[in-house]
Amino acid sequence: MSPSIIIDTCVFISALRSRNGASYKLLSLIDESKFNFYVSVPLVLEYEAVAKRMSRTLGLTHQDIDDVIDYLCSVGKHRKVHFLWRPNLKDPSDDFVLELAVESESKYIVTHNIKDFRGAKKFKTQVITPQEFLRIIGALS
Repeated sequence: MSPSIIIDTCVFISALRSRNGASYKLLSLIDESKFNFYVSVPLVLEYEAVAKRMSRTLGLTHQDIDDVIDYLCSVGKHRKVHFLWRPNLKDPSDDFVLELAVESESKYIVTHNIKDFRGAKKFKTQVITPQEFLRIIGALS
């Protein structure tokens, strides 16, 4: 059975920023059935808002960003969060990511901000970096 994950916005932005890192590699594997990737409306809206705010520094047009997000929405599994677990995290703006992980029964939240998700342990969700996740699925080259 493939592990289920939530990809935090910082990983999404990191993948857009560079094709050399683990974040880009993770996103490039999204449709290869190595893992299940979950999204929600709030998460997609955050991906879009942050990426478009940074579009110039990313070297992407708004249309480029829309295309990437459309692709992620087409391959991701959509979940609606029915129960809010707030507040649980140090930064309340990260609670919706944890709530999606709980709702989707995802085993992992993949992020560069491990410390921001300390409250995830009580929900049996592991918080790991893209590199750690790639190692788990045997995709680290």
